Amino acid sequence: MKKNISLIALSLLTIFSSCSSKKEEKEKAIDTAILVQVATPLSNSSKELNFSGQIEASQTVNISTRMMGFITAITVKVGDHVNKGQLLVRISNDDIKAKRAQTDAMITEAEAAYNSAKKDQERFNNLYKQQSASAKELDNINLQYYSAMSRLEAAKQMRNEVNAMMNYSELIAPFSGIISQKMMDAGSMASPGMPILTIEQAGVLQVSASVPENSIQQLQLGSIANVQIQSIERTFQSSVSQINPSSQFTGGLFIVKIKIPESAQKGIYAGMYANISIPLKNTIAKSSETDAILIPATAIEYKNQLTGIYTISANNHALLRWIRLGKTYGDKVEVLSGLEKSESFITSSEGKIFNGASVKTNK
Repeated sequence: MKKNISLIALSLLTIFSSCSSKKEEKEKAIDTAILVQVATPLSNSSKELNFSGQIEASQTVNISTRMMGFITAITVKVGDHVNKGQLLVRISNDDIKAKRAQTDAMITEAEAAYNSAKKDQERFNNLYKQQSASAKELDNINLQYYSAMSRLEAAKQMRNEVNAMMNYSELIAPFSGIISQKMMDAGSMASPGMPILTIEQAGVLQVSASVPENSIQQLQLGSIANVQIQSIERTFQSSVSQINPSSQFTGGLFIVKIKIPESAQKGIYAGMYANISIPLKNTIAKSSETDAILIPATAIEYKNQLTGIYTISANNHALLRWIRLGKTYGDKVEVLSGLEKSESFITSSEGKIFNGASVKTNK
């Protein structure tokens, strides 16, 4: 009897110890769980188009040359303001000068031959009129005259070609602007077509954005556009100034230009990124309203070519869910598949999160 009581007591003690151990492990797991913030997707049914773009100068030119030679001087540096016609680059032109001297000598020789042929033609014309020269002799003299005249003209055109090449030894600014890039230094070898400097037109900036084909029909020239530049916390209103009617060389996207008012250009530089929002008219918006699922772009996880988001399982573990993304709306991205409207997902965490990690939320 005592033996049975001892066995029962031992069994109860074992069960109690096991329960206590599981409770301690559960409490320990909760204590080590990563604290996360969760949210549910937003729904977008706004009557506006949203896309992103980049600030650029309305006119940008790469300064290059048609001749090969050493750069002897670059008179400007990045950030310099230059005026139209100002000297920017000087290239060694000793070989061009030598060719010009050769063409000058050829012209002198051709002019002498032409003057001599012209006198012969005048003399034989008079002799032919006096019937002292035959028609055959006059034809030969005329042939010599026209040949000499052609050689003189060819020599002059060669000099024009050399002078044109000489112009490319001194490169000037095609318009007033700012030097934005400098690709070579003095002493480098300039090659035909290779950029040396980049100049951007000063004081005229615009936003260049790519719009998908399913949205381009909703835009018109002069449409009001709200522009936000997050890096400098600047927001202003502008309008659509240009719509490219073709997407043949832009991967199915249409390039749209939005001018930046002169009053808003202070502190804005080419290369900055901007978010554009264009309100749509009621007649257009009714046919274009969507009920998209939107999530913050910061919550997206990128793994090679895949995109995913972390959700929370029933036993409070992080689960990586692969999703397919759509259009971007400012700082939010549309989810096409992989996430339901009512599902919660992790937006941020206080520690490094991974698939299967134990997590907890503030409730």
